Amino acid sequence: MKTSIRRNRRAALAVALGSVLALTATACGDDGSGAAGDKGGEGSGKGTITFWDNNGGVRTDIWKQIIADFEKKNPDIKVKYVGIPAASAQSKYDTAIQGGGLPDVGGVGTAVLAEVAVQGALEPLDSRLKSSPLNGKLSQNLLDVSKSAGGGSTLYQIPTSANNGTLWYRTDLFKAAGLEAPTTWSKFYAAADKLTDKAKNKFGFTIRGGEGSIAPALDAVYGQTGITSFWNGDKTTVNDPKNVAALAKYVGLFKKDTPSADLNNDFTKMVAQWDSGTIGMLSHNLGSYQDHLKALGADKFKGIPNPTLDDGTRVQISNPVDGLSLFKSSKNKEAAWKFIEFAVSPAENSKYNESAGQVPANTDAADAAWIQKSEPTQLAAQALNGADTKIVQLPYYLPDWNTISKADNEPNFQKLLLGKVTAKEFLDTLADQLNKAQVDWKKNH
Repeated sequence: MKTSIRRNRRAALAVALGSVLALTATACGDDGSGAAGDKGGEGSGKGTITFWDNNGGVRTDIWKQIIADFEKKNPDIKVKYVGIPAASAQSKYDTAIQGGGLPDVGGVGTAVLAEVAVQGALEPLDSRLKSSPLNGKLSQNLLDVSKSAGGGSTLYQIPTSANNGTLWYRTDLFKAAGLEAPTTWSKFYAAADKLTDKAKNKFGFTIRGGEGSIAPALDAVYGQTGITSFWNGDKTTVNDPKNVAALAKYVGLFKKDTPSADLNNDFTKMVAQWDSGTIGMLSHNLGSYQDHLKALGADKFKGIPNPTLDDGTRVQISNPVDGLSLFKSSKNKEAAWKFIEFAVSPAENSKYNESAGQVPANTDAADAAWIQKSEPTQLAAQALNGADTKIVQLPYYLPDWNTISKADNEPNFQKLLLGKVTAKEFLDTLADQLNKAQVDWKKNH
């Protein structure tokens, strides 16, 4: 198994700790010059705070609107906005952790949360949330994802938004075939078969075989078996016999009820193929809604959460969650926390997610008019916030997670589709890598 990411993380931690010892205590949180290990302070609750947007450019306009709203309500606080492109956000944080210049507040997604938290850069937020007006107003499922991604039981991120796996289906094709909506896995497989007519280049489903293939495959696997935990002790459940059987059934759709081109399709090619052809179903997230609307029109498709078991049990894997973190080095944590609370309040969280096309973390925002008008988003919000929804927490906290789930096993998934390895062989390989990574993580934490 590859160990470069783990070595890099340990190296970054060592450098960060060395930097803390070498730096003086004169850094000022108001101008974002703190470093990991600085204790910071509550401050006066007034003055200037620095905010780093981890999706600068894409979300700049909406964040500037939220900042303007905040400054109008809090005239004694000014927010310095810094936009950082998503692709360079992690390296920007790593550099600032090592050499100083951290912000007071920053956007930190679950994919990098553990990397930032392990270096001592983030303020624990459990007690702040407990005494905040936000307490009880945030999706518990998303809070659980945030805690898990941070490495365990401590909350280092206030979630702002999430995407959700969505099964898009052609209502016109389903109606013509006399099929019910594919709300359960049984109905999904039946529809995939019935809608396929290879002679006419018609297929029931398009499966993601190229880049990004692992997460939707795992979503389908755990959704079918109802297994609700990724770990059983220090061993992953990914290669549980039930999961092996579910994966074999899922990949058995390839070239039987799906186009052969799916082998190399990432989400862009897969979405374009579905929008332009006569394929019945597509598993993707909410982000492709506008593409479908433009290509097909509102009356030819719908989007629903991924299927449930026949008894209605809903199990899905955790999707990446975006959120806001308070940096430990901030010298004005009171003002910084006020900004976080404001940004995730119902009105502002709704405004942000309407722009982003995602599901608000604040459950009160779920009643917003724009969500009520968007059935896919409304249903996704209900699934994410539902008390009966069971979320399998993927181990984003593992330093090797990205390597294992992408570089190592996306090529293996293509071999699986082609029949060069079995579902058991594929999942046993994945499980062995994950188990070793988990043991190593526990050893060092």
